Amino acid sequence: MTLFTRAHLKDTRRIHEGSIINLRADTLVAPDGQSVIREVVEHNGGVVIASQPAPDRVLLISQYRYSIDSELLELPAGRIEKGEDPFPAAKRELIEETGFKAGHWQELGRLYSAPGFCDEVLYMYHAQELEFVGKNLDFDEETEVLDLSLKEAWSMIAQGKIRDAKTVAGLGLLLNLSLQ
Repeated sequence: MTLFTRAHLKDTRRIHEGSIINLRADTLVAPDGQSVIREVVEHNGGVVIASQPAPDRVLLISQYRYSIDSELLELPAGRIEKGEDPFPAAKRELIEETGFKAGHWQELGRLYSAPGFCDEVLYMYHAQELEFVGKNLDFDEETEVLDLSLKEAWSMIAQGKIRDAKTVAGLGLLLNLSLQ
């Protein structure tokens, strides 16, 4: 098996520079001379917030997603702005999408969203001691906030009602916390 690593990068071609993502095509060459092109989506990263108004509850949002032309049930989440640290982004996104700020925060972990073609890192947070301060949505966002039991949210995954990968992962990490 031939491994194509970044160490064998021959050429990079910028295909798209956008406000949310960039796209590049890298040509890699193996020691035996074979070459392959890898297309990579570059993304600043994102934050995902598993927020709990009570120990056995979790806040989800219902939000329309243009790319799949459908509403999804998700944990609150958002993009990290260029040069922004993840933790302030998480605080901002929780208020923007749910109207709540949190008095206690804990990082749950970091995940790659789709490492086969994208360099996005998702920073997962747990937020507690919630206080409602009012939503501050971006002009192109609309969310409905749902306060569900953790058990109900987890069963919605099995029922196919929650299909967002970052939400499945976040709820799994939250359940793991509750078992400790």
